[in-house]
Formats: sequence, C-alpha cells, structure tokens
Amino acid sequence: MTISDLFTNLQAWIFETIVQPAMFHLGLGEFVEDAFEGVEWFILGVLQLIVLFLILRPLEAWVPVHEIKNRYARWNDFIYTALHRLGAFSILVFFVLDPLLDQLTAMLHLQGVNPFNLENIWPDMLQYPVLLFLVYLVVLDFFDYWYHRAEHQFNWWWALHSLHHSQRDMNLWSDNRNHLLDDFLRDIYMGLIAIVIGVEPGQYVMLVMASQMLQSLQHANVRIHFGRIGEYLLVSPRYHRTHHAIGIGHETHGKGTLGGHNFAVLFPVWDVLFGTALFAKEFAMTGIRDQLAAPEGSARNYGEGFWSQQWLGLKRMCGFDKEKQT
Repeated sequence: MTISDLFTNLQAWIFETIVQPAMFHLGLGEFVEDAFEGVEWFILGVLQLIVLFLILRPLEAWVPVHEIKNRYARWNDFIYTALHRLGAFSILVFFVLDPLLDQLTAMLHLQGVNPFNLENIWPDMLQYPVLLFLVYLVVLDFFDYWYHRAEHQFNWWWALHSLHHSQRDMNLWSDNRNHLLDDFLRDIYMGLIAIVIGVEPGQYVMLVMASQMLQSLQHANVRIHFGRIGEYLLVSPRYHRTHHAIGIGHETHGKGTLGGHNFAVLFPVWDVLFGTALFAKEFAMTGIRDQLAAPEGSARNYGEGFWSQQWLGLKRMCGFDKEKQT
C-alpha cells in the first residue's frame, strides 16, 4: 500500500466516521461533498504542524537570533497557526466563492464572454504539472505582494496588520499571528484570484500549503540566510526579519510615515522590481516603534492573549485608540 493510499484511507475514515454523521445531524447535508475536501485540508494541516515542530523547532534551538523572552507569546502564536493551518478560513472562503464564480462564468459564457484562464494562454503547460504549479505559485505571489504592501499603506488596514508586527519574540508560529478580519479579507482576495486563473481546489490546497511552509521558515527565530544569490531568489528568514525590524519594515522616510521594505511573500523579485527591497546583513530585533518606552515610543499595548489582540485591533481600526498607527 502506497502513502497515497494510506492518506486516502485516512481521509475516508475520518469523513465517514466523524464528519459526515456530524454534518447530517446538524442539517448540513448539502455541504457534505465540500466537507470531504475539508478533511483533506485538515489532515495536511496536522502534517504541517508536525513537520514544522520537528524541523524548525530544533533549528530555533540550534541557531537562534535571540533568546525567546516571552514563551507565552509563542504559545499564543501557535493558536493562530493551528487555527489557520487546519483550514478554518481558506477552505471555507474558497468553496464559498467557487460556486458563485461558476455561476458568473456561466452567465458570461451565455453572453459570449470567456473569462480569463491561465491555462488557456499555453495549453501545453497542462502536460507539465510541476511547471504549472510553479507558474500558479508565482502569479499568486505577485498579487499577494500587492495585498501585503497595501496593508502598510492605509491607516485602517495597518491598524489590523500591525498585530502581526507586534511580536517582539518572532518565532516559527508567528506567520499566522494576524487579525481575523484581515485574514478573512486576504483569503477572499486570494481565493478569487486562484479561481479566476483556473486553479482547481486540490491544486489550491497544495499551493497554500507550500506557501505556508516557506512563510513559517521566514518567521522562525533562526540565524539563516540564503547567500548572495539565494537572497534574490527566495525570501529568507534574514530578509523577512528586516521587514519586521523596528522602524524599518513598517516605516518609510522616518517616524510616522506608513510604508516599509521587503513586502514580498515568497519571491524578492517583486521588491526588486518595484523598489521596496532592502538587503540588510543584520538580524534585526522585531516589533513596532510605538511599543517601545518613551521617548522612543509610547509603550502601546497590542494585547497579550488571542482575544485581547483581536479586540484591540478592532479598536485601532475604528479610531478608538488615538495613538499613532506607526
């Protein structure tokens, strides 16, 4: 029996034993088919958590940038990671949007309009699944770059995204330390783009998983870079740490101006092309300037636990917290 067979059998067992009976009991039978795909996302998420812990956690102990001072904050980041890697958001958004876009596609087709599909540009690409996967990854990363850059340009958006930057002890679980509203908006945005360019649900699961694993490495507390050439090819922990550096990653032209450097999610080429790259050689300390004590900052509180962080993010977005956003 192959690994693929074992995975399929496990997926079927979980679905038939737990998920399907529960959904019929709750009156959600119409979503059973989508739930089967959700089980796949869940299993892959569990595997991600195991792999990350077995590989990145030892690396953090072996070549750390600095000692973790607040271990509770690291456990709190793990809650975010488990919530997202087990498919709580991405799979829901994708399968909600997929039927809606199918209806839109059918309507446009009746009008003689054929929506854009990446595979239509080069049909022969279907014969090279690995190449097609990489092309999808690059295209999605391009749009992710602009989403991330926008989070740093608008005060209300930065009010949400600043939660991600407020981790002073950045670690392997910090990638998913985001405001839930911000993640919801991003998943809608990325899900729509994926569907429009022709990504199938199974492909989307693997694309998201590949991106997430690389982003976990980027946020890990490890003294690692990819060398003179590699730093230009793939976002490294050092490159992304500069993005999280106090006064650098989230500021441009001095204090109080939103902006920053190194917005690329996977491929630094976008920062290079659009003038936002900063290839620093230092492993900077992370955080936001206004977290610092006076006179450098204002000792702003971004919350210690999950719910306080979510609540304070909403307050910042709505202007109830009158301190500066940077």
